[in-house]
Amino acid sequence: MTRTRLSIFPLPGALLFPGMHLPLHIFEPRYRAMMSDAMARDRRIGMIQPRPDGDPDDPELFDIGCVGRIAEFEAMEDGRYNLILEGVALFRVVNELDVSTAFRQVEAELLPVEEDQTLALGERSSLELESKRFAEALGYAVDWDSVGRLDDAALVNGVAQIAPFDVAAKQALLESKGISARCELLVQLMQFFGRHDGDERVTLQ
Repeated sequence: MTRTRLSIFPLPGALLFPGMHLPLHIFEPRYRAMMSDAMARDRRIGMIQPRPDGDPDDPELFDIGCVGRIAEFEAMEDGRYNLILEGVALFRVVNELDVSTAFRQVEAELLPVEEDQTLALGERSSLELESKRFAEALGYAVDWDSVGRLDDAALVNGVAQIAPFDVAAKQALLESKGISARCELLVQLMQFFGRHDGDERVTLQ
């Protein structure tokens, strides 16, 4: 497997999958520096979740993240950035590098892209049904006609990216082996997190 050096952006709750897009607003000085460095080199940033309950200033990282290529960016006069990352490939952290930059860098192993990107008809139907129930329970407005036109991978990964699950659940989705397994887990998580207990809704975060 290919190994590469990555500047990383640890952000809880933010998932990125290959082929998907993630909008970001960059305002912290260290990540503004990371942006400048990425634009000068290869336009790549490693999105990865920090493990919960660690040192907030230097959190431990999960092992798996996603390389994002800066597809669009807007530099503001005050130094902030708006950007859209396009997912390139999942990666596994091999080791963290000792660097002088304000942002963290790792040696990473790029993982192969999933080959099977289709669902069985029953899996797709179950996911669409549960997504509608989940969105209704949370009061989300969704253009279901547009959703119905998405291919299977875009539907599964898109819902996984935006659903307000906790960090551990999001990471489990990212690490699922294949689109079918991710779909099954996604349905289970929506059933669990979208439950009502009387008038009490299960906490999402």
